Amino acid sequence: MKKIGFLSFGHWAPTHGSRVKTAAEVLSQSIDLAVAAEELGLDGAYYRVHHFARQLASPFPLLAAVGARTSTIEIGTGVIDMRYENPFYMAEDAGSADLISGGRLQLGISRGSPEQVVDGWKHFGYAPAEGEDSAEMARRHALVFIELLKGEGFAEPHPRPMFPNPPGLLRLEPHSEGLRNRIWWGAASDATARWAAQMGMNLQSSTLKWDETGEPFHVQQANQIRAFRAAWAEAGHAHEPRVSVSRSIFALKTDMDRQYFGRGGKESDQVGVIDDQRAVFGRGYADEPERLIEQLKADEAIAEADTLLLTVPNMLGVDYNVHVIETILKEIAPELGWR
Repeated sequence: MKKIGFLSFGHWAPTHGSRVKTAAEVLSQSIDLAVAAEELGLDGAYYRVHHFARQLASPFPLLAAVGARTSTIEIGTGVIDMRYENPFYMAEDAGSADLISGGRLQLGISRGSPEQVVDGWKHFGYAPAEGEDSAEMARRHALVFIELLKGEGFAEPHPRPMFPNPPGLLRLEPHSEGLRNRIWWGAASDATARWAAQMGMNLQSSTLKWDETGEPFHVQQANQIRAFRAAWAEAGHAHEPRVSVSRSIFALKTDMDRQYFGRGGKESDQVGVIDDQRAVFGRGYADEPERLIEQLKADEAIAEADTLLLTVPNMLGVDYNVHVIETILKEIAPELGWR
């Protein structure tokens, strides 16, 4: 049984053909899509976070709003860039959003992706410590954040507080019990996947991976997942981890589907260079349902993961994305034993 969610990058642009022209529209439509997806029976609503871009940026107001409008669907991120985050403020925001949702947050965090601006985290007031690079700074922020989520007291109370304190050292409030086990790390390499396992974080493996062996993307990703699970077992954590992969999957059912996604061109992996490293990008899937099912059966990483995130074309509007999700749930997922 696999969980299936959507992953929205939250694009908006005042261009011809866009059904999401403003920041206000992308926020309201992101909420509406989560509500509609829950009604269809989808398991998760996940959102990408990018700064200095016409995309979703500040996740916690959106997560809280989705939590208030829904009742069962998981609500997550894929991913929050920890180079930009104050772990203490983030722990308070995350605790609040998780309590509003009744404990449904699944927070994906990571060192982030290539940026719109040079060293954007500097504008947020952060800088690597001496001897650190920005990726190491992100991991340091992450470790502080997950430590705070344990809910243990660390701050000395004032001798004359404004309000009475409980005994002992104080923790950040509000604290949401269980959120610590629902933190995911977005890993682009085998080494960071193993590190995430050692730290007790779930794994989010996306549509990009550092090309470490030259094998097809889905094979490298499946091996990364196996390395993560082996490291998790070696670390001896008490609970089972979760693993997600994200894919662009479109069943061509209507003339509109074929117009948008039936032209081909993404049937094989793509290779590029990011941050001076060779990266491999996973293929997209768009075909008639019968052929699509056979193609997905051959994806080793999808088989290894327990959660599949469908990347959705949010700029085509809520109604079209509901159609995309519904087709996958009704015609594709059952044939693959996902539901």
